[in-house]
Amino acid sequence: MPLPDFIQRDIPLTPLNTFGLPGRAALFVALETPAQLMTLIELPEWQDWSRLVLGGGSNLILTGDFPGLVLQVRMGGRALVAEDADVRQVRAGAGENWHDLVQWTLEQGWPGLENLALIPGTVGAAPVQNIGAYGLEVAERVQGLEAVDLVTGENVRFDRATCRFGYRDSVFKREAVGRYLITSVTFRLPKRWRPMTGYADVAQELETRQIVHPTARDIAEVVIAIRSRKLPDPAQIGNAGSFFKNPVVNATAFADLAARHPDLPHYPQSDGTVKLAAGWLIERCGWKGQRLGPVGVYERQALVLVNCGGARGEDVLRLSGAIRQSVRTEFGIELELEPVVIP
Repeated sequence: MPLPDFIQRDIPLTPLNTFGLPGRAALFVALETPAQLMTLIELPEWQDWSRLVLGGGSNLILTGDFPGLVLQVRMGGRALVAEDADVRQVRAGAGENWHDLVQWTLEQGWPGLENLALIPGTVGAAPVQNIGAYGLEVAERVQGLEAVDLVTGENVRFDRATCRFGYRDSVFKREAVGRYLITSVTFRLPKRWRPMTGYADVAQELETRQIVHPTARDIAEVVIAIRSRKLPDPAQIGNAGSFFKNPVVNATAFADLAARHPDLPHYPQSDGTVKLAAGWLIERCGWKGQRLGPVGVYERQALVLVNCGGARGEDVLRLSGAIRQSVRTEFGIELELEPVVIP
């Protein structure tokens, strides 16, 4: 049986990942509709192919060619699907650009996602990674999502509980990894909105702008300004955003670290643990602005690794490994990568 015409062969993946790393897909599909996906699942070859689901390519590190099928999710659409006295429910296709969705909700006068402005990637990838910034995680706004089981072809709905969200984590990165392809996400936006200004950077920027009672649009503009100053534009400098998770330690470990490093930034958590700033740890180890071959640590934010030109996946992993070793030696802390390494 011939393969469907919408399956392409030997497609370059360099322009499809924000780090600009080289690699090619043996097979590639720009997935526009669920019907295309069902056609693929019914193929005899489907279960034999290794598969990679790709969104905006902002959270992965390619280490070479991908020998199987790459599915780039491009399913769009966004709409208000329900509301009551307390919330609005907004559904968006998994292929929608995340920042564009945030901006669209604000244009409609529907606050709730503004702290997550300018995060790269797609709507479908947001719950997988449980993206978060400036005091808000997307898990707090997810009502539920729709997905297709890539083994059975069944449509499956996940509510917030069954997504099993954690810090930069979800069921889709653990036991369900590779099992489901998210087709749409429904968000729960509060009508009784209150600005989230607890992060020092946000509060300081608001004070600089002399904004005492910020609107949701004000918060979004402040977040966009902060991120633009701190983080490189992937269109200009290849990168995958924050490369390491902020480590979380228990109270005893934190007390020991704080005794040796009184200026250590820290964020107490509700369960008694303490979140630390990975960027600060990396900078203290002397890596900020440094290079190792064609990959470097961004001079404005030590949490970001950048492609200085011609980098390959192995170069990125070499630098990240050296950084992790430095932090392990200096602080006794094991840093975890945020991006997914492929293959």
